[in-house]
Amino acid sequence: MSQGSRPDRVADLIRAELALLLAREVHDPGIGFVTLTRVQVSPDLQLARIYYTALGDEAARKKTARALDRAVPFLRRQIGSRLRLKRVPELVFHYDESIAGQDRIEQLLNDIHAHAPTSDASDDPSGENDE
Repeated sequence: MSQGSRPDRVADLIRAELALLLAREVHDPGIGFVTLTRVQVSPDLQLARIYYTALGDEAARKKTARALDRAVPFLRRQIGSRLRLKRVPELVFHYDESIAGQDRIEQLLNDIHAHAPTSDASDDPSGENDE
């Protein structure tokens, strides 16, 4: 068994449980629509970094971050009761900036393609249609 396999398995379990908990058990209106993008667990299983995205502007994002921080004790207790772990890792939520970066790159690429010159049949690079 490789060194990283246990933290990866625990991360997958935590991600699945947190997704269910946030969807069904946490009733904080400040959380809104949250998507968990990934979970990274430290090799000693003491810390879980949960990366998420949320709909809305900067103010809504900050409101969601505060609501998630308020929910951490409840979520940690629930994870402890649902998963068979000796110690429940500390849960730390981080907004996933990589999604916004990907959207920006995709927008730039679409702009490049939209402004690229189109080639038609009159642009023959071989020069055979010269008159």
